[in-house]
Amino acid sequence: MRRVRTALAVALLAAAPALTACGGPTDASGASEPASGSQELTVLAAASLTEVFDALGEQFEADNPGVTVTFAFDSSATLATQAAEGAPADVLATADERTMEDAVAADAVTGTPTVFAENRLVLVTPADNPGGVRGVEDLAREDVDYVVCVPSAPCGDLAARALEVAGVDADAASQEVDVKAVLAKVTADEADAGIVYATDALAAGDQVQVLDLAGAESLITSYPVAVLAQAEANDLAARWIELLQSAPGRDVLRDAGFDTP
Repeated sequence: MRRVRTALAVALLAAAPALTACGGPTDASGASEPASGSQELTVLAAASLTEVFDALGEQFEADNPGVTVTFAFDSSATLATQAAEGAPADVLATADERTMEDAVAADAVTGTPTVFAENRLVLVTPADNPGGVRGVEDLAREDVDYVVCVPSAPCGDLAARALEVAGVDADAASQEVDVKAVLAKVTADEADAGIVYATDALAAGDQVQVLDLAGAESLITSYPVAVLAQAEANDLAARWIELLQSAPGRDVLRDAGFDTP
């Protein structure tokens, strides 16, 4: 599997999120080309789903010979806006129900969205923890720079609630577009701490130290998925959602750190 930036993302998706194409040969530019006569499924998905959807995409292609799956990963709010504007895609998966409700209100999806996974927030520091952060209360220290997602992103909205529960009243050093950007700041030692999803912390491995967000254990975000109104591959979209709800799909999600309904 390769991660590429394709003409689809640049020309037709307003914010040009990175695309991941599973399978297919490559042209001279390095972009993935579907095999002649193959079917394509395009999925818009929250950034926090990157690793697990990559794995599920490989499984889906193996189960459906001749199918190429392409992912556009970005913040949920950005993708919901693109979906409402008619971005050429088949499925939308967001990191919270509020954003999906916005997509429903905009008539961007068909049918009733299905919740397929849940996630929670944790506090992460660089591996060597240069700021000496031991818990969420340390984020209020003047010598600690921490980062969060922008408020419009599900991870930012949930982080704001977690900080309120913890009684932390200190501004973040920066607000990033999505959870991957927050994690990148921390792993690059550009921040002393960051608030990310547990699944992203797990994927980062030994690049980070992981601390619980005391008092925020009950703050859970649910991930809904739905077929887009402009979908051309409706049958494949339905099969993708079935995979997410299947026993093998739930196993992959749980292995990545998600909870499943």
